[in-house]
Amino acid sequence: LTPESTPPSIPQPPIPTLSLNTGCFYALSTLLNRMVIQHYPGEEVNAGRIGLTIVVSGMAGALLSGIWLDKTKTYKKTTLVVYIMSLGGLVAYTFTLSLGHLWVVFVTAGVLGFFMTGYLPLGFEFAAELTYPESEGTSSGLLNVSAQVFGIIFTIAQGKIIDCFGTQAGNLFLCSFLLLGTFITVFIKADLRRQQANMDGEQTVSKPPLTSGSIPTMSLG
Repeated sequence: LTPESTPPSIPQPPIPTLSLNTGCFYALSTLLNRMVIQHYPGEEVNAGRIGLTIVVSGMAGALLSGIWLDKTKTYKKTTLVVYIMSLGGLVAYTFTLSLGHLWVVFVTAGVLGFFMTGYLPLGFEFAAELTYPESEGTSSGLLNVSAQVFGIIFTIAQGKIIDCFGTQAGNLFLCSFLLLGTFITVFIKADLRRQQANMDGEQTVSKPPLTSGSIPTMSLG
């Protein structure tokens, strides 16, 4: 490298944060029936309904978070708030699961699904911003693969913890990783490259083209 040249900047997508969040969600969803039946024997039907509640509330969360992000463009702030709410939802679910009130589990599970699933479009959009001009397909592929890997690891690990120490310990295991993801999100630099490129392109298009009459001429006489 010459003194005049600078090394290309390497964008750092929020792969760890989205992978941790999604991995926790996969593990929780996989072991949900097992956890509910352990505290509410004979409630297999309601365990399935709790899973449905998570899915439906998650659909609403994903839709609303996407709309909010399109309107505000506050990528990091929105991502951080939703991450914190996901952690809060998982903590609430963890400590209400064993209270003996099934309706409380429905509420906390719905809140948890709303924010954890609502984080997915935020994470993908934030990654696309940070990795621009790299292909969005590349960043999305990396996020999906890493999320699946974390999901497998978390599911196996949480299952072992539930066998040895109970459901609360298993859920606290997931809470610790959501807390880690929250701290990582705080330190992600909000370098919105795609948004800046779009603004530069709009400014370029808005500039009037030069005409022959606007070009200064030099008089020879």
